[in-house]
Amino acid sequence: MSVRDEFDAWAADGRDKGMEDRHWHTAKHALARMPVEEGDTVVDLGTGSGYALRALHDTKGTGRGFGLDGSPEMVQNAREYTDTDDLTFLVGDFDDLPFDDNSVDHIWSMEAFYYAADPHHTLEEVARILKPGGTFFCAVNYYEENIHSHEWQEMISIDMTRWTHEEYREAFRDAGLYVAEQDSIADMDIEIPPAEAFPTDDWETREDMVDRYRTFGTLLTVGVAP
Repeated sequence: MSVRDEFDAWAADGRDKGMEDRHWHTAKHALARMPVEEGDTVVDLGTGSGYALRALHDTKGTGRGFGLDGSPEMVQNAREYTDTDDLTFLVGDFDDLPFDDNSVDHIWSMEAFYYAADPHHTLEEVARILKPGGTFFCAVNYYEENIHSHEWQEMISIDMTRWTHEEYREAFRDAGLYVAEQDSIADMDIEIPPAEAFPTDDWETREDMVDRYRTFGTLLTVGVAP
């Protein structure tokens, strides 16, 4: 199944809003760090429901915002959820970003980068379209150190890239981006039941669930264009 088919199906059954709710736990902290100024142009790669662009527009006064997704159904849903003409949602490919060189102030991506067919080339595209000093905030829950994410590949038919912290930093640098910061953002919002409630449908022990959400959380890597 292609990325388009997979996420068209997700959008059709409302899973885009479910992803938004779950991702917001850590996304809100990463979005608050973005050095977005009023009037800046922001691109969201793998925009899904478009929640990140709407949040930045509402809280930081972005100018133009463009949400790119490989799923037409996701893009259509994002348009329906959005009530401002400042934000545009496009069907597009991470391998060929439809933006001019040095034209974007900031780029955001949450739980989408690892779906890129050629992640190294995607980073080159990111570096190409960013203005000097522009930032790329890349947030993922699926990464090598997060052992609890490894089984996700078995649940989805799309090949995903699972890099280590260091591999993310190296790939950013290889693409010409400075690595400004990298850390893990804990999910402090998800409710973790008491030990006597385990095992659950998803977790054998409470310790495993705490480890997944409180220790590993979301890996955030921030690149800056020279």
